[in-house]
Amino acid sequence: MAGTREALLIATGRYDNPVLNVLRSPTRDSEGLGAVLGDPEIGDFRVEQVNDAYAHEIAQALERFFRNRRSDDLLLLHLSCHGIKDDNGRLFFAARNTDKDLPASTAISAEFLRELMKECRARTIVLLLDCCYSGAFMAGAKGDDSIHVRDELAGHGRAVITATNRTEYAWEGNRLDTLTPQPSRFTGALIDGLRTGAADRDDDGWVTVNELYDYVCDSLSKGERRQTPRLWMDLEFRVAIARVPGRKGSSSSPQRDSPPGSESPPEESSAPRRVVSAPHAPASPSDSPRRPSATLPRNTPPRPKEGIRRRVSRQVYGPRGPRGLDAVVRLEISLNETLSGVVKPVRIASAGYCPVCDGTGARSGTMAQKCLTCSGSGHTITWTSCADCRGFGIVASHPCLECGGEGRLRSHRMLMVTVPPGARDGVRLRLNGEGEVGPFGGPPGDVNVEVTIRSHPQFTLTGDDLHCTVQIPRRLAVRGGVVEVDTLDGIKKMRVPAGIHSGQVFRLKGLGIPQMNASGRGHLYVRLEIGI
Repeated sequence: MAGTREALLIATGRYDNPVLNVLRSPTRDSEGLGAVLGDPEIGDFRVEQVNDAYAHEIAQALERFFRNRRSDDLLLLHLSCHGIKDDNGRLFFAARNTDKDLPASTAISAEFLRELMKECRARTIVLLLDCCYSGAFMAGAKGDDSIHVRDELAGHGRAVITATNRTEYAWEGNRLDTLTPQPSRFTGALIDGLRTGAADRDDDGWVTVNELYDYVCDSLSKGERRQTPRLWMDLEFRVAIARVPGRKGSSSSPQRDSPPGSESPPEESSAPRRVVSAPHAPASPSDSPRRPSATLPRNTPPRPKEGIRRRVSRQVYGPRGPRGLDAVVRLEISLNETLSGVVKPVRIASAGYCPVCDGTGARSGTMAQKCLTCSGSGHTITWTSCADCRGFGIVASHPCLECGGEGRLRSHRMLMVTVPPGARDGVRLRLNGEGEVGPFGGPPGDVNVEVTIRSHPQFTLTGDDLHCTVQIPRRLAVRGGVVEVDTLDGIKKMRVPAGIHSGQVFRLKGLGIPQMNASGRGHLYVRLEIGI
């Protein structure tokens, strides 16, 4: 029996404690995302919503959601609320009755959620966090101090997508002077990418976790208030979040278009979405009919082989396999390297075409054929992967001895990556066609290089602006004069007026970081501290 597709959406916008600002977006986020995920033509999830509930009701909903699961279930959890921390730096998700001074008893701890996911038997869990963890609360923003979501919630079998990096706000929209409900920018992008199908980057009719993250990143990088979502993923499967209605191949396997005569899985009537608001408790997920899970086995060749293979042009005879998976690698650069850009090597573990069979997976003189068991769809009628073709839809009756009949071999390669001036922490650079190749001559995926900026001992970066602190003698503060300031462009002289106070900030125009893909630079803000 195939696994189920289950989604739990927890939204908290109303708070009894006036210290926590009212949020406009959570309820609208939950409604909009629930409609898309619950649509049998798109997400085909059984959706349960918990809106403006108390901490113990949310805890019960979470415990019911993760208990008694099967290994092949696909679970999706969306949280839209305030994120807070206690005095020891532990992360909590705010509920309606949350008291910031008593988070352990009035909020949901990340530790509690982590233990539930750890004990859950489902091997595929997608966690979407529309919370912000930086700075004090301000109008239109959600959040508190910076945290490390990866350490708190990431793990094997999970994909965690957050709305921002740890230095940004999660904006609820462009209108910050009204309480009119509207989706947040992050969840709004999720809804748009799934509903319109725009997140389907490889045009195969399915939206995977990687594709959805890339679409949200591109959407939130535009506009005046930019956000930088983050992704941590360690999944055993290529997970399809939604299908694209009406697009060729979307009614079959997430890996490929449906071949002529292939049998599609039967349509089930959509289970009604459950909306739970305080003080009612959510129902058990076992009360609803099970829906098959759209997950695919990870493509792992049976015979790994080290070494660098050069990609060659080839002619593929017979059916062609699916596209290879995209890869994500991280590249760390220094703050100085963001000033003028840099070219750096990155090492990737990938899969290249087998040089013996030229990517076909079949021995010389033979060719791979469409799988007769699944009619080339790669799945059975219950959406489980076909055992004969391992979900590829293609089999080789006489497999190549070098690659084991898959048409590709594992290798390590070095790629040279050009990082443009002004690159920010979390920016992704796409290298088209540099990822692993698909089985049976399938086209290669892409490599996404995520840039991280190494911390600087003197400067901190906020947007395009740099900030630093310079200590000056009291005599200079009283009489005024000139002080030398160390900048990324070298030593610069700055005039200090007489009678300044400790903590005053002065601006050096144009000495910040270049604006990425635009002209101009930010500024350097110098905070003066008066010494002896």
